Amino acid sequence: MFDRPWFKHYDKGVPYHIDYPEITLFDLLEETAKKYPESPCTIFKGAVITYREMNELTDRLAGALADLGVKKGDRVGIFMPNTPQFVIAYFGILKAGGVVVATNPLYTPREIEHQVKDAGIEIMLVMSNFYNTIKKAQPNTPIKKVIVTNLKETLPPVLRLLFTIAKEKKGGFRVQLQEGDYWLKDLLAKYPPSSRPKIEITPDDVALFQYSGGTTGISKGAIALHRNLVANSLQIQSWMPDIEEGKEVVLMAIPLFHVYGMVAGMCFAIRSGASMVMIPNPRDLKDVLDSIEKYKATIYPGVPTMYNAINNHPDVIAGKYKLNTIKACISGSAPLMRETKVRFEQLTGGKLVEGYGLSEAPTATHCNPLYATDSPVGSIGLPLPDVDCKIISLDDEVTELPPGEIGELVIKGPQVFKGYHNMPTETENTLRDGWLYTGDIARMDEEGYFYIVDRKKELIKPGGYQVWPREVEEVIISHPKVLEVGVAGVPDPYRGETVKAWIVPKAGETLTEQEILDWCKERLAKYKIPTQIEFRSELPKTTVGKILRRELVREHKEKMG
Repeated sequence: MFDRPWFKHYDKGVPYHIDYPEITLFDLLEETAKKYPESPCTIFKGAVITYREMNELTDRLAGALADLGVKKGDRVGIFMPNTPQFVIAYFGILKAGGVVVATNPLYTPREIEHQVKDAGIEIMLVMSNFYNTIKKAQPNTPIKKVIVTNLKETLPPVLRLLFTIAKEKKGGFRVQLQEGDYWLKDLLAKYPPSSRPKIEITPDDVALFQYSGGTTGISKGAIALHRNLVANSLQIQSWMPDIEEGKEVVLMAIPLFHVYGMVAGMCFAIRSGASMVMIPNPRDLKDVLDSIEKYKATIYPGVPTMYNAINNHPDVIAGKYKLNTIKACISGSAPLMRETKVRFEQLTGGKLVEGYGLSEAPTATHCNPLYATDSPVGSIGLPLPDVDCKIISLDDEVTELPPGEIGELVIKGPQVFKGYHNMPTETENTLRDGWLYTGDIARMDEEGYFYIVDRKKELIKPGGYQVWPREVEEVIISHPKVLEVGVAGVPDPYRGETVKAWIVPKAGETLTEQEILDWCKERLAKYKIPTQIEFRSELPKTTVGKILRRELVREHKEKMG
């Protein structure tokens, strides 16, 4: 595959191929703890846990979990936001031989039940303010034990006291545990690092069930092996050849339960010996901005809505924050608009590039070069080292298409998952002859840059024409008064389906439907122009900032009866 056109556009120092070590994911933590024992692993509101301490804490938890009955291959749940306890839970589970199942802490009991039952989770680690949610779901699930941690347990002493007085009860963190449940701090105190079970865990053992597709149908558990996650951590690290091992500071605002934050944030940071500044609530922009400035963050994986929010923050516009320590930001989960990239780079002096990935290749498969000056607009970039890609026909799902033609993106690489849990048909449809069928419609140009046109299932067909929502969104977001936009197909009695746009204007701007229509008429074919426009103060999003088109359509249908 070394004749692929994309290699000639790699940044200097990025390899075409990586020799992947035969190690487990938790070996990354152990190696870094040996190299940089006193370097900060996590920083949370000023409190530091060093790599040596994190390695010992995860050994302690592994011992506790083994004593509670966790055996090799057992799935163990995590239900908490970005805190040091997430990292402790994650690597403690792996060291016990368990399989991590990280669940969105904003889920309702009903949503929790499906994943817990499907994965067969018997032990769940949870932040105390979500304890009652888990207990409501528990009777309908296999959960037998809940291990609970309070946010204050990893705060510095003064903040811990203030939290206890002012926020613990009000925020729902003060809970009384039911019989059979445990406090994490008690288990960590009881079990020494030497209690970690001595079991053989190999790179080919399962490390992760990552549930995806909750907004696009039945949630599916994508099974990742240790070697898949190790490979992707190394691929992401190799893409940033100028990072200084042991010296970088990663702002961890992207949710860790999401495979993007988990791998491109946490696992990459641990492999690189970087410090992770934990941000429990990515919508708390003051915390995000204060943390960048105070801890001199150098790397910030995120999503376009995060960068856009920083660009438009009044205090940033007023020059009240110094953001010039930022070196590199990889944006994922949604299209990165050119004006967001340009403005963020002007503010920070760092690089912001769009990447692409999915839960089935946890997580990244493509990224734009950090230092290229000629990367094309709207591209997800080039395949990472050892990733092969092609565009295949939507008609026969076999024929490879030439550059410029639109088809389905299929991928082969060392990070590609093993399959879906308990879904053999879905697995067969997605993995074919070693290739991962992504379900994304894309094209490749002559230079080897890839472009996502849209999701296979989100294609709009007004009167038989084909309209890709992303194309319409890119036109509308380029309007100087538009902050955010979502585009989707809604039922139409005449055309069968028609294009609708939901628009959030920028603060202080007034915007009319006619202005949007005039803007679109100059830039889109007539059949692509929205026939319906709705102005809103905000758009529904996933916890990683991806606009929920399906939720917009659902609300529209509800309103129309």
